[in-house]
Amino acid sequence: MSNAKDERRPAGELEAAVMAALWVAEVPLTPGRVQTEIASGLARTTVSTILSRLHDKGIVGRRPQGRGYAYYPVQDAAGLTARRMHTELDRDRNSDRGTVLARFVAQLKRDDEQLLRHLLEADER
Repeated sequence: MSNAKDERRPAGELEAAVMAALWVAEVPLTPGRVQTEIASGLARTTVSTILSRLHDKGIVGRRPQGRGYAYYPVQDAAGLTARRMHTELDRDRNSDRGTVLARFVAQLKRDDEQLLRHLLEADER
């Protein structure tokens, strides 16, 4: 028999909710304020742990506020996605980067491939 507490959320779901709250706020938020914004029923200590881990990963910055910290995103959603792509590319230093990139491009939708070509051509100018 499954208990609601035993059910795990998909990986990254809580981090994504916390980041969404920080991006919308556009000002640094304390863990208590993030907890209120995401309205997920999470304990403040859980939100604090998530923010601390995001800080350790370099995804959010923080500044002292009261007896704790207020957190803010270091980059926007697009920047975070690009960072994840770089992390994956760098993960296996023994892999052939050319092959990995070629397979990535081969699996792009046609519109995305054309956009990538356009961006690369614009960068060469």
